Amino acid sequence: MPDKKQKNPFPYSSDNKRYHTLTYHYQKRFGGKVAKASLNAGFSCPNLDGTKGYGGCIYCSKSGSGEFAGEKTLPPLMQFEQMKNRMMKKWEDAKWIAYFQARSNTYAPVSFLKKIYEPFLEKEDVLGIAIATRPDTLSEECLSYLKEMNQRTFLTVELGLQTIHDKTAKYINRCCSLEEFEKAVLELRKRNIEVVVHIINGLPYETKEQMLQTVSYLNQLDIQGIKIHMLHILKDTPLATRYEKEKFKVLTKEEYVDIVISQLERLRPEIVIHRITGDPKKEDLIAPDWLLKKFCVLNEIDKEMVKRNTYQGKQLSTKL
Repeated sequence: MPDKKQKNPFPYSSDNKRYHTLTYHYQKRFGGKVAKASLNAGFSCPNLDGTKGYGGCIYCSKSGSGEFAGEKTLPPLMQFEQMKNRMMKKWEDAKWIAYFQARSNTYAPVSFLKKIYEPFLEKEDVLGIAIATRPDTLSEECLSYLKEMNQRTFLTVELGLQTIHDKTAKYINRCCSLEEFEKAVLELRKRNIEVVVHIINGLPYETKEQMLQTVSYLNQLDIQGIKIHMLHILKDTPLATRYEKEKFKVLTKEEYVDIVISQLERLRPEIVIHRITGDPKKEDLIAPDWLLKKFCVLNEIDKEMVKRNTYQGKQLSTKL
């Protein structure tokens, strides 16, 4: 059994976590609780309309990874107010970030982007905007607008990478190269815009070593945050069809915990961990069912890190 009195050696923490949590980051930066209202502004994706591909990434749901976002038939401002009113029952004094989550939220002319984002820049109760998008949807004009937006609010751009391995990227129909991703990170950071990268553990046929290679690669880039997801197979997706035919291996909870901890050990301590597991809807999930117990997964990661006496960045030469 781990020693409950064992001192936490990780400095970017105010609780028992041994990694740089988003809660800690926001507390230090803004002095209080910050909540995200997830929105669906009705954007499309170049991997859907034929510009880069058709059908989207094979794991992507019909909502474009916006299962918990607002209803896209409603204006984003109305979605925001609905989300805020619901979440205020839990976090009455929270400050707010408008999180544009579903699909590629820079995939439109800048004139349209302004119609979506400008109303939130004018809201007093919104301290920042988070934009999830693809690396290949950042035109020069778009980047110029994001730079200007970043001077007016706390802006974060989230880029979907998922894996650095070309064979896997082809399998999941990502239709976006590693070179395009690197360019996007570089261009955003040239404009002092914070970058958060999404990766997925457990992609079909990837080994633990390959997943660690993805994190080691990202650790060398100028990124400010990362979202670590576990692959979950959802109904009515191309991934579900392939799973039925191929019966590829899905990670167990124990394997996932082990991989995540090994990844955290390879990340610079200042990189903020925005997410460390997924949130599938029960009615849509095919596998793995252990993902439905999110807090159990989080607790297992915490307990195992104490047991191993490890923390984010331990395997790096950086002195904490």
